[in-house]
Amino acid sequence: MGRTAVVVGGGIGGLAAAIGLRRVGWDVTVVERAAVLDDAGAGISLAANGLRALDALGVGAAVRRASRGQYSGGTRTPRGGWLTRMDGAALEQAVGTPIMGIPRATLHRLLREGLPAGALRIGSEVTSVRQTDPAPERRTGDEATRVRVHCGDTVLDADLVVAADGIGSAVRRLLFPGHPGPAHSGSTVLRAITERPVALRTDFELTWGRGSEFGHIAFTDGRAEWHAVLDLPAGHRFADPLGELRRRFRDWHEPIPALLDATRPDAVLHHDVDELRTPLPSYAVGRIALLGDAAHAMTPHLGQGACQALEDAVALAAALAGEPTVESGLARYDAERRPRSQAVARAARQAGRMGQRLSHPAAVALRNTAMRLTPSRAATRMILRHHTWVPPRLDGPATV
Repeated sequence: MGRTAVVVGGGIGGLAAAIGLRRVGWDVTVVERAAVLDDAGAGISLAANGLRALDALGVGAAVRRASRGQYSGGTRTPRGGWLTRMDGAALEQAVGTPIMGIPRATLHRLLREGLPAGALRIGSEVTSVRQTDPAPERRTGDEATRVRVHCGDTVLDADLVVAADGIGSAVRRLLFPGHPGPAHSGSTVLRAITERPVALRTDFELTWGRGSEFGHIAFTDGRAEWHAVLDLPAGHRFADPLGELRRRFRDWHEPIPALLDATRPDAVLHHDVDELRTPLPSYAVGRIALLGDAAHAMTPHLGQGACQALEDAVALAAALAGEPTVESGLARYDAERRPRSQAVARAARQAGRMGQRLSHPAAVALRNTAMRLTPSRAATRMILRHHTWVPPRLDGPATV
């Protein structure tokens, strides 16, 4: 089996894939088109499956040290009433860890530290990816096919390319030109990290209004990430995003106004919520694999987007280590990852329809009543459906 790989995309999934491949003996180069790694993206919650994947990659302990466990909180109404309460201790007992909150920039940094100097090339945009066959006299079984990656004037030849270039993946468009690509979910999200610590009584909260959601994640330093999801058409933007949110959420319960007051106007990020609503027929074509949002971009309503990318990274490395050829390894990766990740994407879409996206008063009232009547054990079991993934073992020295 060949042992050189190019990973397209230096986000969470791409960095994790590079670490995993290195742990099973591959020489990996990560190419990232951004010239400056500003790590925008506010905060992230990592469930047990994502944390187990990080453990398999050798960076789990470092991530846990930088994270805050989500033991308290739950889902509320705009007036502050509780729909469900989070029992982080029960979840920890069931799966071995609570959900953990961490700034995305910190997670990116820890993943980069798991790679050797020079493995990540920034400011390097991929312009073409082409699979090539050598001359007949040079074909030697598994080495019969290579992949050539053009990054401006630089050409990289590899035995494998991993496309982790996000929801707008250029590599996916090359592989599946007939696929419709990302679709707008009907929502947009604004988010930020507070400039200063905020007095919070819970580690994590979601508040559901009619066609809107506000949530927060508390960090170890007392600051918090907050997000606001609104039902709006694609491309809709505000002249004063923070001012607009203060207007929309001024009557919602604390700490929502306090979180907005602790935020700099220029810190607010605004992105439309898009998804790959049409599932891909495969996550691998020849010696090219799709991973993370490039393969299965989903709505954020289950908090599983990054966790599924981390699962992809570990499964990919294990499949390539356990199969005799790159092609058979990628076939195994596709067979293992496509059914699970696409099922999680469908569940996330449904969660949004029953949560933030509900707007009719009668439907909202019915949902709220059902949630209040659901026993906490039943709610925990629903969470466990997606959290109880066990990673394959990756042989190799610890990275961190």
